[in-house]
Formats: sequence, structure tokens, C-alpha cells
Amino acid sequence: MAELVGAFAASHAPLIARDWEILPVKTKQRITAAFNEMRSRISAVSPDILIILSPDHWVNFFLDNLPAFCIGVGVEHGGPPEPFLAPKFPHQKIPGDPDFGLHLAETALQNSFEPSLSHNVRLDHGFCIPLWQLELETIPFIVPIFVNELEKPMPSIQRCFEWGRMIKVAINSYPKNKRIAILGSGGLSHSIGEPTMGEIDERFDRNCIELFSNADEATITATLNQDLKFAGNGSEEVRSWVIAHSAMNCRGFELIDYEPVPEVYVGCGWAEWSINTQ
Repeated sequence: MAELVGAFAASHAPLIARDWEILPVKTKQRITAAFNEMRSRISAVSPDILIILSPDHWVNFFLDNLPAFCIGVGVEHGGPPEPFLAPKFPHQKIPGDPDFGLHLAETALQNSFEPSLSHNVRLDHGFCIPLWQLELETIPFIVPIFVNELEKPMPSIQRCFEWGRMIKVAINSYPKNKRIAILGSGGLSHSIGEPTMGEIDERFDRNCIELFSNADEATITATLNQDLKFAGNGSEEVRSWVIAHSAMNCRGFELIDYEPVPEVYVGCGWAEWSINTQ
């Protein structure tokens, strides 16, 4: 049987890649250290499959076709199309696991969820900046879940908790002997294409960290429903963290690092939910 071996979260600020060569040395050192620590922790749990939760940044979908959730079920996925990232993460093809991806989709459909499916997606910076910075010795088989965190109407926070629980059901019911981890990519606070672009809401970020550390589901839901209105449109990506949190029974959260990084416009966070505390 498959086993959920851990969950992680990381920011995916595109300027980390685009401006990497010109970022301040201390900023690069902080980002590198956080991803290095995360790499050590991911390597320690040795996942065969990595489920990555992230929005699609208008690469696979647009306003004429914008699913709330889409599971990538292809044998392989296309690499990042962005010119600022493709030279740094030059993987044109990223391995998928269609068997588990379809099992996840079937589990969703059997439990009153209606995800979209795609056998042919490209993984943009939301998926590939963490993979690039992690520098894993071998990239696990990737099952991407695209979550609409860009354009209203978005999945509710409550629905994201439900998705996390459903993902765990899918893992626990998968008959193959696979070690599966989850990576929630996105957040924390940032604002893109708004009058507040570049602003970081450190209060929101630290409150999120406290919520994941100590609060129950009802409190997290109520607080995020209130605070997301004021923390910048990029803060909506905290949904990826919520899904990972829920899949881990809302327990075991540990902050690896947090740093508001104005040079990349994002309150950058890195975290782990340890299976050892379940």
C-alpha cells in the first residue's frame, strides 16, 4: 500500500529566478539555505511520487477555460515555458505517474469532487522554481494539481480542507507500494498587478504561520476568509498550504524559515508537516 510520508510548502516568487544573479548576496544565501534544508528533509523521506499543488499562471488555462482543480495525469509533463526560468531549470520533460494520477482522479470522483484532468500540461514557475532550487538528486515522479488561486471565483478555504482529506484517502487506498509526499507551492503575501504591487503583509504571513502551528480548522477557515481580502492577490496561494495542512491531519507543522523579501515582492515561507508527529 502507498504511504503519505510528509508534506512541505515553499514560495515560488518568479523574481527568484529572473533576478537571481542580481539579488543581494544575503538574500540569496537565505533562500538557498531554506531550500537546502527542505531538500534534506525531502530526501530523508525518499518520496517516489511528489504531489505538487500550485496555480497555473496562464500557461495551460485562461478565462475561457479555468478549472477550480485540474490533475495532471500524463506520463510526462512539459517543463517551464518562461524564458527567465527555462535556462536555469532546463528539464523539457518532467516525469509523471499516470497510474497514481488517475487513481487520485477516480478517488475524487467517487467522493463528490469533480476535478478536471489533463494528459498534457506544462509546469510553469509555480511548480518548477521549487524543483530548481531544491536541486534534488533525482526528481520524483510528479503528479501536479493545479488549483485556481488567481481568478475569482476560487475554491473556498473549506473546500481546500476537504481536498486535503480526499488526497490522503487516495494515497491510503492506492494499492502500489509507493512513498508519496506533498508540496504546496505558493504564498505567502504578495500583490501582483495591483496598486499595492510589491507590498508584503508581514502581519498576515506571521498570522498564517501561527494558525498552521496552533489553530483548528474552523479558526483557520474563518481567519483566512477575513484576512485574505486585505493581504494582496498573491496571498490567495495560501490555499496550497491549506491543502497540504489538511492532508497531514492538520498536525505536525514546522516553519523552516520565513523572510519578507521585497526584492522578489513576496513574503517567502518554507515549511514542513512531519509525519512523525501524526
